[in-house]
Amino acid sequence: MGRDYHRQAARRGRRASNVVAIGRARRDRGNGIRFIAIVALAAVLAFVAALWLLQGAGRAPGEPARAATALPAAGPGDGYAARFGLCHTGGGTNCVVDGDTFWLAGEKYRFAGIDTPETHPARCADEQARGDAATLRLQALLNAGAFSLVSIDRDTDRYGRKLRDVTRGGVSLGDVLIAEGLARPYAGGRRSWC
Repeated sequence: MGRDYHRQAARRGRRASNVVAIGRARRDRGNGIRFIAIVALAAVLAFVAALWLLQGAGRAPGEPARAATALPAAGPGDGYAARFGLCHTGGGTNCVVDGDTFWLAGEKYRFAGIDTPETHPARCADEQARGDAATLRLQALLNAGAFSLVSIDRDTDRYGRKLRDVTRGGVSLGDVLIAEGLARPYAGGRRSWC
C-alpha cells in the first residue's frame, strides 16, 4: 500500500500543479492581452498628440494657425515629378529627409535659401514638432505635381547635397514654406528654433 499510495499522491500533486500552471498561463495570457491593448492605446494617443502638435507647429504660442498656401499649377518648364515618401534611414530614392532636404532619383537635394527646423537631432520638443510639420509639408508639396530644380551660384553644399531652388509654375516652394511659417530665410550656420 505504501508505494501505490505515494505514487497516486505524487500523480495527484502533479495534476494539481498542472492545474495551477494552467491557471497561471491563462492569467499571464490575459495580462499579455491587456498589455497589448495598453500599448495600442498609447500609440493611438501619441499619434493624436503628434497631429495636434503638427497643427500648431510653426507658430508662436497664441498665434492663430496659418492656412496652407494655395499651390501654383505646374508650368511648361516643370520637368520633375515623382511620388515621395519619407526617408527613414540613410539615402533613398524619392523621399523627404526633412523640411529642406530630399532625395530624387538617387541624388540628394537641399533647398537653397531656406532653413527649416532640425529633426535629427532636434534641440528641443518644439523644434522637433516644427521640423516634423515642415517635413510632412515638403512631402505634400513635392507630391502635388511637377516641379523644377533651378541652379543657383553654387552647385553643392559642404555635405555634397545639390543646392537648388525648387519651383512650380515659377513660384519657389521654399517661399511657400516660409509663408506658412515652416521655414525662414537661410542666414548661414545652424540657428536654434527653440
